[in-house]
Amino acid sequence: MFTRVVEITTKAGKAREFSRTLNEKVLGLLRTQPGFVDEILLLSADNPDRLLALSFWRSREDAEKYNREGYPKIQEIIRNVLEGEPQVRTFDVEQSTFHKIAAGKAA
Repeated sequence: MFTRVVEITTKAGKAREFSRTLNEKVLGLLRTQPGFVDEILLLSADNPDRLLALSFWRSREDAEKYNREGYPKIQEIIRNVLEGEPQVRTFDVEQSTFHKIAAGKAA
């Protein structure tokens, strides 16, 4: 399994609007992407305009295809609430109790 971690800073006071947009518009698009597994949105307890969006993918190839073909569409949907460009980092999932992946078994 593979994950994309997207660090987002919203315009002042727009984090909840971002969360609503993710729920109402973005998740439906993500669910149509080949290899999409799950999305988790974290809201910073220290900075209310900072979020982390973690998307889980069956493979690196699925995530890379989404990054090329799907992510630009989603950027357009959320652009009006962003302060600057989101920072995207990628990781192999080493283990997850939720996704039932044991350490060293991610493929």
